[in-house]
Amino acid sequence: MGAVLTRWSVLLLAALLLAAPPHDAGAQQASDPKAPLRAMEEAFVSVVEHVMPAVVNVSTTPTKEATSEEPQTEERFREFFGPEFFERFFRGRPPREHARSSGSGVIVDAAGYILTNNHVIENAATIEVRLSDQRKFAAKLVGRDPKTDLAVLKIEAPNPLPVAALGDSDRLKIGQWAIAIGNPFGLDRTVTLGIISATGRMRLGVSQFENFIQTDASINPGNSGGPLLNLDGKVIGINTAIVATGQGIGFSIPVNMAKDVMAQLIKGGRVVRGWLGIVIQDLSDELAAGFGVAPRTGVLVADVMKDSPAEAAGLRAGDIIVEFGGRVTPEVPELQRRVAATPPGQPIPLTILRDKKQDRLTVKLGEMPGEETLVAAAPARDGWGLRVAALTAELAQRYDLTAREGVVVMDVAPGSPGERAGIRPGDAILEVDRRPVKSVEAFQQALAQVKPGEGVPVYLQRGGGRNEYIVLKGPEPK
Repeated sequence: MGAVLTRWSVLLLAALLLAAPPHDAGAQQASDPKAPLRAMEEAFVSVVEHVMPAVVNVSTTPTKEATSEEPQTEERFREFFGPEFFERFFRGRPPREHARSSGSGVIVDAAGYILTNNHVIENAATIEVRLSDQRKFAAKLVGRDPKTDLAVLKIEAPNPLPVAALGDSDRLKIGQWAIAIGNPFGLDRTVTLGIISATGRMRLGVSQFENFIQTDASINPGNSGGPLLNLDGKVIGINTAIVATGQGIGFSIPVNMAKDVMAQLIKGGRVVRGWLGIVIQDLSDELAAGFGVAPRTGVLVADVMKDSPAEAAGLRAGDIIVEFGGRVTPEVPELQRRVAATPPGQPIPLTILRDKKQDRLTVKLGEMPGEETLVAAAPARDGWGLRVAALTAELAQRYDLTAREGVVVMDVAPGSPGERAGIRPGDAILEVDRRPVKSVEAFQQALAQVKPGEGVPVYLQRGGGRNEYIVLKGPEPK
């Protein structure tokens, strides 16, 4: 509590200093020393009074299928919000078949369109929306997008509804005020205050396409789907999740991402995304050294899918995508998000590194199929210690491999360098240090060229035809 009070004391002191009137207004300041605080207070109150009527409670009843999946659903809730919140929220619930779950939403169109989270309405048999004036409406699901955890609902009201204006999340600055409104733990239209702690947060495991706004405005179970606002009273994000083990760490989907998803859901009930057709992985320090490039230079192509836009453009496994559409792509999530946001059919310039030389290609994106683009697993570490055999049709069938040339790993000695590298029996090794290995002899010759402690990229195929690169280090002399 002391830390919280100190934090707010500093904020209020800063407000007083920044809002202090000029010297010639000293008399006015002396007559009302709280004027700066009152001005700040009025700004917050104005935002809340203006937007509150557009914030709604979203209540659902589950389908029978969802009822049978209760353990998985509860585990997801526990993961999102932590065991303490989980126990408080779920303790003493009515039987599942009669239970209702609750979240938040925000009206974004006077005709009755409501923006919320996908996980709020996922597996819902019925959806009910309660307005700030306590009117209740049955809501229709217009469309949902699990890849961004967004959904759009529609209610039919006799008169135009209050609307929250949408802002521009691309212009956010760290340190700006942030106001969250929602229904945590069923406490209707709770308002919390904080700042923008960070932008562009990725790899949280909440959704496939992540670019979250981080805020210390309190977000709790039931806040999901509610708005995050700026001091102009405009929506800058849709509140989604918190870090369960932390305090004051909440995340919101940027409103600019939500605008695009919402427009597509309203227009066609689904989201159409661009698609390259590649398996990609981050360029780790070890892989970068193996390819002779600087770390975070780009994203490594581990495999190119047959008959994909990437194959048609001439992309190859081992290429490093440095720029997509003229913008750098240092990480997998960044490239995924940019490709997905590009309309199918649009030609896009790519800058790549191939064998340390820069090249430029043009790719005409396709439409992303139902399954998400594959991302290669993070490479394991260290040397070898492997027994291999020539790849035959029989071995390819046994291990579910599509490769036709290479060597198959038959055994990995426990505790050996090969095991530490993450190589497994049944893997097909296709290249060592960018050299094809078409036989056991070629494999042995390639390994003989590796110096002790030196890391080289190894291209292999796992069962099921999934290709990826790992780094293999030469064993140190004993």
